[in-house]
Amino acid sequence: MRVVVQEAEFDPGAELNAFGRGNTDIGAIVSFTGVTRDVSGGLSEMQIEHYPGMTERAITQICEEAQKRWSLADVLVIHRHGLMQAGDNIMMVATASRHRTDAFAAADFLMDYLKSRAPFWKKEVTAQGADWVESKQDDEDALDRWS
Repeated sequence: MRVVVQEAEFDPGAELNAFGRGNTDIGAIVSFTGVTRDVSGGLSEMQIEHYPGMTERAITQICEEAQKRWSLADVLVIHRHGLMQAGDNIMMVATASRHRTDAFAAADFLMDYLKSRAPFWKKEVTAQGADWVESKQDDEDALDRWS
């Protein structure tokens, strides 16, 4: 398992190529890359804040929970913080398992958690000003299915 919280851009293709390399027991790798989108149509930048140490521990705990729920060979979570522009990669999740159902379910679980509970705070900056991004009911509903 690898959890990385960083300011620097990352290359999802390179990360995915390295993930699982040399592990001949896996039959499936599932990945998802989140990209900064311009929801409002005038995004100047997105600012993502976090508490170093706390964020990594929280994400590691949910990755451990995923490993308990599903038979996973490996898990990768990369999440950026700092300033981002529309189109920048924000985060990546990858899961590896012997069978695709476990890899898909675990990746979905991790994505729901990261969207709703990971300790990041996002601020959208537009020409009209800056607003903190609030949680959405759809995201909360998605997380409820894992209870």
